[in-house]
Amino acid sequence: MPNWIIIGAAIASFALSALIGLFLIPFLKRIHFGQTILEDGPKWHKSKQGTPIMGGFMFIISSTIASVFGYMLYRYGGTSALSQDEQELSRGVLRLVSCLVFSILFSGIGFIDDYIKAVKKQNLGLRPTQKMIFQFLLCGGLLTALFFLGDTSTKIDLIFFQFDIGFFYYPLMIVFMIYVSNAVNLTDGVDGLCGSVTFVTMLAFSLICVLMRAFETSIFAMAVSAGCLGFLLWNLHPAKCFMGDTGSMFLGGAFVAVGMVLHNHLLIILLGLVYILEALSVVIQVTYFKITAKLHYRKTGERGKGKRIFKMSPIHHHFELSGFSEYKIVITFSLFAIICSVLGVFLVVLEK
Repeated sequence: MPNWIIIGAAIASFALSALIGLFLIPFLKRIHFGQTILEDGPKWHKSKQGTPIMGGFMFIISSTIASVFGYMLYRYGGTSALSQDEQELSRGVLRLVSCLVFSILFSGIGFIDDYIKAVKKQNLGLRPTQKMIFQFLLCGGLLTALFFLGDTSTKIDLIFFQFDIGFFYYPLMIVFMIYVSNAVNLTDGVDGLCGSVTFVTMLAFSLICVLMRAFETSIFAMAVSAGCLGFLLWNLHPAKCFMGDTGSMFLGGAFVAVGMVLHNHLLIILLGLVYILEALSVVIQVTYFKITAKLHYRKTGERGKGKRIFKMSPIHHHFELSGFSEYKIVITFSLFAIICSVLGVFLVVLEK
C-alpha cells in the first residue's frame, strides 16, 4: 500500500476529530449531558462532575469517514489494489465494513449506557446482564461474518505455534472478545488514559496489518488511532469532555475486531496488555475482598469486612491514590503500551 494513502486517512481522521470537538462540546453542555461521579471514587474526581460525556463521537465520526476516504484512495487512487483479484478486494472491503459496523454497534451499547446516566443522572446505566446479552450477540455476529469471509480456522494462533480446539473455539472467542472489549472500557477512568493507550495500540495494529497484507483493515486501524489523537486535544487533563461508554465501547470493539480479522490471538493479548491488566486488577480485587469477607464473617459474624490488595481498582486508581498525577499515569501506561506494541510488531517481523 502506498504510504500516502494511510497518511492521508490519518490526517483526515485527526483533523476531523479535533474539529468536531469545537461544535460537539458546547452542544453537549447545552443539553446537559454531563458525567455523574461515583461516590466511592477518588475524592478529587468530584471536580469533574458535569463534564460532558459522549465525546467519543469525535473519533467515531472521524474514523468512520476517514476509513471510507482511505479505502476510496486505496481502491481507486493506489496501485497496490490493481495487483489483487476482484474476489480478494471484495473480501478486504467487507472485512473493513465488518470492523466498522461491529465497532459502531458496540458503541451503541455504550450510547444507551451514557444516555441513561445523563438523563437519569445515575452512574450505573445498563444492567450488566443486559450489556452481556448485547455483547454476546455482536461478538457472535462478527465471528459469523469472518467465517463467511473465509476465516474458517478454529486454531488459537500464538504466532510461533497453533493448536486447534474445534467447535470450542467459538464460545471461547466470544468470552475472550467480551473480556477484552470491556477491559478497554475499564481503562477509561483517568483523563487521556484510554485515548492515549488506544492511539498506541491501534497504530501498532495498523503497521501489523500492512505487514500481514490486510491493507483495508490497516486503514481502519490507522483512522481509529489518529481519531484518538485528535480527541486527546480535548481529553487530556484537565479534560474538557469524556469519551463516555459511547467512545470506550467503540474503541473496545475496534481493537477486538482488528485482532480477530488478523486471527492472531497473541497479538491481541500483547498489544492489549494494559487493558487486560486493568480488568484483571478488578477481578483480583473483587475476588480477594469476597473471600476475605467470607472468612471474616465465619470468624466474627461481621459482614462486609473484606480486605483489599489494591487501594482501588481498576489499577490506575491505585496509582492515583498512591500519589501519581493523571499525567504521570497516562505517560507510564502509554510507555508500557509502546513496549508491548513494539514487541508485537517485532514478533510479526520475526515470524516472516
